[in-house]
Amino acid sequence: MANVVLEFKVSAGDSEPQSRPVLILGQQNNLQQVSWSHIKGKLQPVVSKEVRECYSWVLASTWQAALNALNPNPTDSCPLYLNQAVVAALPSRVSRHNTPASVHFLSRLIRSCLPGGNNRCIVVSSFIRVLSITVVCERSDVFASACAVARAFPLFTRRSASSRRTEKKHVTVEFVAVANVCPFQEIKAVGSELGITPVIIRGEELKQRGFGGIYGVGKAAENPPALAVLSHTPDGATQTIAWVGKGIVYDTGGLSIKGKTTMPGMKRDCGGAAAVLGAFKATIKQGFKDNLHAVFCLAENSVGPTATRPDDIHALYSGKTVEINNTDAEGRLVLADGVVYACKDLSADIILDMATLTGAQVSL
Repeated sequence: MANVVLEFKVSAGDSEPQSRPVLILGQQNNLQQVSWSHIKGKLQPVVSKEVRECYSWVLASTWQAALNALNPNPTDSCPLYLNQAVVAALPSRVSRHNTPASVHFLSRLIRSCLPGGNNRCIVVSSFIRVLSITVVCERSDVFASACAVARAFPLFTRRSASSRRTEKKHVTVEFVAVANVCPFQEIKAVGSELGITPVIIRGEELKQRGFGGIYGVGKAAENPPALAVLSHTPDGATQTIAWVGKGIVYDTGGLSIKGKTTMPGMKRDCGGAAAVLGAFKATIKQGFKDNLHAVFCLAENSVGPTATRPDDIHALYSGKTVEINNTDAEGRLVLADGVVYACKDLSADIILDMATLTGAQVSL
């Protein structure tokens, strides 16, 4: 048998890296969602309170700097504390033929990045080398990720050198389950990079403020719909431009549901909003001199007890009412609210709307 004791725990507890080396890994967007308070106990050394406060700020900065430095292509890693603590990123993109958990890369990262130990990491009384792995993933990926971790530590080996070892390696595995990425997570990231705080109107607030188009399309989804806006307003601007993007993060067609051959690929239905986000980031970085607003109409056109039905009537942000006869014609509803918002609230001189699907037309 291999000399590995693999233990899965709800919480691995706190321990400084010198006593228990730690590997923290996950997709980069999931790692960004982990709060510092959740992981600091696995990274901070045991010091007095006064030094801890100072060191906590330094290490928090190191943690964020490490996350920002990760460039998974397809994977990447960064040491946090000598060779005793490492953060590693799984591929951020997979093809439709691969599991979203990136299990093959997860096993590979564990084998290559798990910190090694030295005498300081040996528990002398039981000759066990204690290591810790923290996997950050969505809840739906926990089982697949656990299997991938286990594959990195085979239970049996015929290598004679391994069988003669008296020292055992004890690996504690903890999962940090994060929510599915909010539709506006990337918008927040771009806003942070540009120094812009997005305006976000979400969920029931959309309904209360009259955005019946966006709310009606996305109200049946687990993640509430949202209108998000990034605004660049430099001094000396002479005109105001608004780009409005259709961001249907997934389109089932709603109760007018798509067929088995037409639904695959509908994760691309956020392409209008994605294009606006990319163009906004590039334009602002080039030093754009006029007012520029990026308006994102975000929803998942889903099926559920509260889904919009054909024959329902929605009141749009313009004040007009619309009777629905096909819930799969959702793009015009969300864009209608976004365009009117750009006109009424942002006083845009020029408005451009961008979408992926309009009827049978596809523009990529």
